[in-house]
Amino acid sequence: MSQLTVSGLDAFHGRAQALSDFSITVRGGEILCLLGRNGAGKTTALRAIMGTVRRGQGSIMLDDRDLSALPPEAVPHAGIAHVPQGRRLFAELTVAENLQIGLATRNSPRAVLERALALFPVLGERLQQRSGTLSGGEQTMLAVARAICVDPQVILLDEPTEGLMPQAVATIREALRQLRAAGVAVLLVEQRAAAVLDLADRAVFLEHGRIAAQTDAAALQADPSLLHRYLGV
Repeated sequence: MSQLTVSGLDAFHGRAQALSDFSITVRGGEILCLLGRNGAGKTTALRAIMGTVRRGQGSIMLDDRDLSALPPEAVPHAGIAHVPQGRRLFAELTVAENLQIGLATRNSPRAVLERALALFPVLGERLQQRSGTLSGGEQTMLAVARAICVDPQVILLDEPTEGLMPQAVATIREALRQLRAAGVAVLLVEQRAAAVLDLADRAVFLEHGRIAAQTDAAALQADPSLLHRYLGV
């Protein structure tokens, strides 16, 4: 199974440094939860890995391949998929067309599409519907399914349960379980830690763009003091 290793990564918004010395490892078959208050740098960390914000020093390795210098459009081709906050679907395209964009990224076989639709059966019933007319929960499912269609070794998800009803949250949680079981490395950003913490293997806390603490998720559930310290919950 593949492994994503980020070492000493800096990232910038204009001249302002938003991420400092960011270092994580996410292994295949593992869910790493990235936690922190609003503005802590969680979304920036995902964008830095994808190359959509300016990176400074540091390295991004997928197994033995250095992705640090790749342009943003090449990162998905290397095997990293991203589900951004807000979904970023092509609203005027159908469900099927959005999924086809994911498949075309790495010329994924039909079996990958079938796996994605098995995780989200409702999408199979909406293939010819414009994605912009889906419910919020269905749009999130489509965004995750499109990322799965890339057939990635690593998937980055930014607040996938935000604003969803409990039934949709349960569907997303089950998809995360199955991705982990399939050996995908999952890096998950969530503001609502309680929604996903029982799924995670490890947790990393960001504060002011720096890693402030790391712990096993099971230990964090047993002693939630770090949640109170870094999330104020």
